[in-house]
Formats: sequence, structure tokens, C-alpha cells
Amino acid sequence: MNVAMKTDGKKIIALNRRARHDYFVEDTYEAGISLVGTEVKSLRKGAVNLRDSFCEVVSGEIFVNNMHISPYEKGNIFNRDPIRQRKLLMHKREISRLFGYIKQQGYTLIPLSVYFRGSKIKLEIGLCKGKKLYDKRESAAERSAKREIERTVKSRNNC
Repeated sequence: MNVAMKTDGKKIIALNRRARHDYFVEDTYEAGISLVGTEVKSLRKGAVNLRDSFCEVVSGEIFVNNMHISPYEKGNIFNRDPIRQRKLLMHKREISRLFGYIKQQGYTLIPLSVYFRGSKIKLEIGLCKGKKLYDKRESAAERSAKREIERTVKSRNNC
């Protein structure tokens, strides 16, 4: 699977669709990610999974956990652990602001997407609050109602 979607200068590698279903995304941030060569080659092939990944702040630095980057086939001894902890590159003041939100107000940091911006690999992080089951049902009902309205408008325009 190669890099699929292009939007406004971004080549999106992977999306975490589950995150928008399970969380309210309050704000988004862009962070660089520290990788080794074989991981970059795997990302160019689109071999990444963000499903159960999350970010945490440890001693003033921010890390992403459980982000699975499949080992590069021709990497031999240079391949690293696919789900190792990876350091994210952000400004100190942004990290400290996020740390404040996490500790005081019960937010969590969830990776939303991985993409190329030029030759750099970036990670979009969402400042999220968890949804309850009734919130998920409500958003599903809104989506289905919106789809139904679009269908009726489209059918009336065709007649």
C-alpha cells in the first residue's frame, strides 16, 4: 500500500479513524517524529497502524506509544521493535501546555494521522476527551440523519 491521499501539501500515510469515534477532539497539534532509516522506508510503503496508540509526557518530553510500524523487509539487523516508544518533536511551551491539560482537566493525547509534509514525517496529535456510549450513539444518529437529508435532496434534484 503506497501513500494514498494528498491534501493541502500533505501526503497522508495513515489515519486513526477510531479516535474520532471514541473521543471528542478539542484541539489538534502537529509534531515531528524521531525515526530510524528502516522505519522511514516502511512509512513510505504505508506500513503503519495507529489504532491503539497514545501519547504521554515524561519529564518534559513527549512520546508516542503503541504506534506499530511494520519492519522493513530488507532491513535485516537494522530493524527496530515495531511498537517501540518514539520521541515526538515539539516546542517546550507546547509540551508544558499539553501536560497541564492532561493533568488538570482529564484530557488525553491521541495520534490522529501520520503524513508527509515535504520530505518530513509529521504526526497530528489530538487533545481529546473520551466519549460515553450515549455520545457515540448520538453522533451516529446525527451522521445517519445527515445522510438521509442528502439523499432526499439529491433525489428531488434529479426528478
